[in-house]
Amino acid sequence: MDGEVTVVTSPYVNVRITSSLSGFENRRRFNKSITIAELKMLLEMNVGVPSSSMDLEIFSTTDRFLQKIDNDEALFGSYPVDDECRIHVIDRTGGQTSELFDDSKVEKFELSDEAYEQRKESVRSFLKKQNLGRFNEEEAAKKKAELTIREEQQKTAAEAISVGSRCKVEVPGQPTKLGTVMYVGTTEFKSGHWVGVKYDEPLGKHNGTVQGKQYFECQDKYGAFVKPLNVIVGDFPEEDYGLDEI
Repeated sequence: MDGEVTVVTSPYVNVRITSSLSGFENRRRFNKSITIAELKMLLEMNVGVPSSSMDLEIFSTTDRFLQKIDNDEALFGSYPVDDECRIHVIDRTGGQTSELFDDSKVEKFELSDEAYEQRKESVRSFLKKQNLGRFNEEEAAKKKAELTIREEQQKTAAEAISVGSRCKVEVPGQPTKLGTVMYVGTTEFKSGHWVGVKYDEPLGKHNGTVQGKQYFECQDKYGAFVKPLNVIVGDFPEEDYGLDEI
């Protein structure tokens, strides 16, 4: 009919995952067409909370509480899920982080990969049946290609950055920072190309040393490593923050 508007949204959504068992946050990509029961099974191996003891809450991209996710038969996409919203997992058993990682009192049970492969009710079997995660070959190939292209872009950007240059660092969700390029290249702590920056203010994370290896020197909390595409080289004079007046 004339005048109709069709809204097409992505079948997948990228969400942040937190839990009552840990202070860590990670990101996962889910299909909106899975049920909440299926979502809980996927989250179980991600946060370590049994799906049968799991309560879910959804928060907005700005961490504003939206609602509880309490219908296991409902589709994930029927809830207000957007990219970068947060799913918080609550363990109803009241388990604590220390209990989760303390395996000293747990009887060890080992299962070979071959034996696990034969199980019909495992998470791996579920993923295979639903063609999810690493078992979705088309999606996995697409993601790998995107990562390869992104890394090539990071490498090209790194080649245009010189040590000693003044720079501006713009990371999404963080304030813009000014500093000086101290290191450009690969690192041992993480793959890919990185730029070591000494900020003008103590807005960094270290003194140029990461995991015992020194990449450059600066005062503590003035150093940071950022991806090359987040670094803009230019004439950015150091600002006077009135430190002499303290």
